[in-house]
Amino acid sequence: MKIGFVGAGKVGFSLGKYFGLHGADIGGYFSRNPVSARKAADFTSSRQYDSLGEILSDNDVLFLTVPDGEILPVWNSIKMLPCVKNKIICHCSGALSSDIFSDAEELSVYGFSLHPIFAFYSKTESYKRLSEAVFTVEGNPQKIDVLVSLVSKTGNIVRIIDGKDKAKYHASAVMASNFVTALIHASAEILCECGFSRQEAIGALLPLISGNLSNIRDAGTVQALTGPVERNDVRTVSRHLDCLGGKRKAVYRELSSVLVDIAKTKHPDRNYDEMEELLK
Repeated sequence: MKIGFVGAGKVGFSLGKYFGLHGADIGGYFSRNPVSARKAADFTSSRQYDSLGEILSDNDVLFLTVPDGEILPVWNSIKMLPCVKNKIICHCSGALSSDIFSDAEELSVYGFSLHPIFAFYSKTESYKRLSEAVFTVEGNPQKIDVLVSLVSKTGNIVRIIDGKDKAKYHASAVMASNFVTALIHASAEILCECGFSRQEAIGALLPLISGNLSNIRDAGTVQALTGPVERNDVRTVSRHLDCLGGKRKAVYRELSSVLVDIAKTKHPDRNYDEMEELLK
């Protein structure tokens, strides 16, 4: 089974290198930017293709590692090619399902989405940490074992999900990744207002963040919960709300309401009515 990549960005570079290191036959890359395709091919010891027709005819599986907005236009070009029959076409969007491959069944094409829960930060370095990622796959049940096998050979966990859940699944990933970045940014800004430099603020917060993540890994979110909401310290939470304004106050209030739900699970004997009233 030979694998080609349309698109030579961070995801294409990383998946090609990673799958290749675990025994997959990487055919190579096609990109609108020939320089990027050449660099990706060199990085993965594979081939640069000059056209969609060429890469499609030479590979059994085609990964569309392009931005979400380009998946449909690329597919519309691919499905017009005579060699498309019996090919496996897979995009790597977290939010979109395989339904974007319209007419796939009529064309005897097997459409999929495959997505690692992972933040790709570099073309040439991200693959080194991909072993930590859980992959999800959804699509045509007739060939889904091919994608599952591809990931399983790397040793990564792979989960099959329903296409109708893709948006909800991706929202979860965004909340855990991008929302955390937003919270850390806001926290650092508050420390800067207390006299910290930006570098000092991040340095001060990182041990707190990493320690909390370790606790969540070891004990789960409920047992890892600490802080004034968990302690039912209404006075401290009230003081926090008094010193915050605008977006910060709204975020603090909304997330504290979620913390109350977690705290109730951890301490079912405690009465959090006063805390809930404060946060309304």
